Amino acid sequence: MENTNEMPRMPRMFDTVLVANRGEIAVRVIRTLRSMGVRSVAVFSDADADARHVREADESVRIGPAPATESYLSVERLLEAARRTGAQAVHPGYGFLAENAGFARACEEAGLVFIGPSADAIALMGDKIRAKETVQAAGVPVVPGSSGSGLTDGQLADAAREIGTPVLLKPSAGGGGKGMRLVRDAAVLADEIAAARREARASFGDDTLLVERWIDRPRHIEIQVLADGHGNVVHLGERECSLQRRHQKVIEEAPSVLLDEATRAAMGEAAVQAARSCGYRGAGTVEFIVPGSDPSSYYFMEMNTRLQVEHPVTELVTGLDLVECQLRVAAGEPLGLAQEDVRLTGHAIEARLCAEDPARGFLPSGGTVLRLREPEGDGVRTDSGLSEGTEVGSLYDPMLSKVIAYGPDRQTALRKLRAALAGTVTLGVQTNAGFLRRLLAHPAVVAGELDTGLVEREVDGLVSTDVPEEVYEAAAAVRLDALRPRGDGWTDPFSVPNGWRTGGEPKPVAFHLRAPGLEPATHTPRGTHTVTHDRVSVTLDGVRHSFHRAADWLGRDGDAWHVRDHDPVAASLNRAAHAGADSLTAPMPGTVTVVKVAVGDEVSAGQSLLVVEAMKMEHVISAPHAGTVAELDVAPGTTVAMDQVLAVVAPTDEGEETA
Repeated sequence: MENTNEMPRMPRMFDTVLVANRGEIAVRVIRTLRSMGVRSVAVFSDADADARHVREADESVRIGPAPATESYLSVERLLEAARRTGAQAVHPGYGFLAENAGFARACEEAGLVFIGPSADAIALMGDKIRAKETVQAAGVPVVPGSSGSGLTDGQLADAAREIGTPVLLKPSAGGGGKGMRLVRDAAVLADEIAAARREARASFGDDTLLVERWIDRPRHIEIQVLADGHGNVVHLGERECSLQRRHQKVIEEAPSVLLDEATRAAMGEAAVQAARSCGYRGAGTVEFIVPGSDPSSYYFMEMNTRLQVEHPVTELVTGLDLVECQLRVAAGEPLGLAQEDVRLTGHAIEARLCAEDPARGFLPSGGTVLRLREPEGDGVRTDSGLSEGTEVGSLYDPMLSKVIAYGPDRQTALRKLRAALAGTVTLGVQTNAGFLRRLLAHPAVVAGELDTGLVEREVDGLVSTDVPEEVYEAAAAVRLDALRPRGDGWTDPFSVPNGWRTGGEPKPVAFHLRAPGLEPATHTPRGTHTVTHDRVSVTLDGVRHSFHRAADWLGRDGDAWHVRDHDPVAASLNRAAHAGADSLTAPMPGTVTVVKVAVGDEVSAGQSLLVVEAMKMEHVISAPHAGTVAELDVAPGTTVAMDQVLAVVAPTDEGEETA
């Protein structure tokens, strides 16, 4: 006889989860796994053998050499790592294979739970054209634009003219702003379509395009959704992501000051319908473009079928751990959360800390983290993959960490985040911390008057390319301190750096210094100084300035300067040796991917000579003038440091040029 009193069987949580990612997101996922008592397995390439996420996991597995294509993007090696460690599930993080339908399907076929949506949902929402058609059929408003896939150049141009310029050309298969082109003049449509196809093909292997109406001064607002395998879907409110540079988010916050409760509820319901339309499961984000002048006219852009970089701001205002929610849904548990249970309390803002140099056009940076201080405390959270000694290379994404602040209101959160960024120290690697701090103090940001073009319009006023005098003073003070005699024994008076000389007045000690990208400077200390192993303070014109220091690096209020010794004699000899020739140097640490010339080749002014790639960014090195390649110090595959000499071009003799 059947026992009708038997308790229903509850889903069983995983014992072991493999984290198929690296850096700060791997550390963040491991943190939740540990809190839930779930064993974590990290994977690493040769470049990450000593990385923080490897040290913090319960177990770690090498999956290949440094290039991502041979490690983090290798489905076979990830599945083998899961098999070897007995993992039952895989968390993809974000980036790499997180939105790869083939990886999700391969996990399923290998008997692993992919902690995310189904492969079919990923494939559907990864195709912008199909996604737009699917959500539109579900009643979700979409940006007016072309319809159908595989449109010819002529059909795209016709659709653009029908919509009316300005229009935005977008790759169907891509994201992150790659291949997107804004066209304001219909006369250049053919050229812009051709260029967009080339970029899309190079970035995604697919040159399918769509065209959409461009909304001037738009706001980018996204809705976080959660869905389980039992038909339950809820939204967790919105995030404002309008502060962007080159279509990449730099600051995100929750909630948005733009939305009232009615608009929030309507957009949330639209996001829920979008998730239902593709049978979504897990945590995902529905992104909308919103006219700042009319927030009720919102339009669906795309759905990200993964955890977002900016998920911490939603966690702080809802009190939920989204990674835990992902795990429970993947294990088969129901949400246990109805829409009326969701409450947004307070305000949270996140800043993305990246290895890039704002003073040099935001080029990627790299190096060894010599000194690290990450903010923490009441209302401040740092999600980071860094530790002192971390090598930041040029192979992976430039984002290093995220600094998040929470407060009862927006102004409190802003104030806390600015202070947290001012207290962030990452010496040895140039970052954008100081730039972010100044951006958060911009009057329009403080007032909440945001749009996706604000950062680009105001960037010049937020970036300083000069080195303040007190920085040179501090750098000289460090060198002066190193020359001082140590110990209690006899001191040779000629070794004391006081400028004393026989038969004359003391001559001030001068130091020759140089910061990357700037002309050398000669500085004579004139203030008072206090130098310790990790700090230096200088008083100059009655004002005291305090810096963190490590080797040749100085940091203050989120900014950092790499001030090195400069040898004017060696520089003079080098100039004489090359007799007017130009040395072409690497603008960023990276890898030479293309070399188009050889020693002895004649080149014209502006001719492309080499390509250096770092952190998904290519930089073309061109000839500064007509001439001859006199030296070539690199080949394809050569790893180079910032400012390393790559080639030397001797100018064409005027007589030869006119002959």
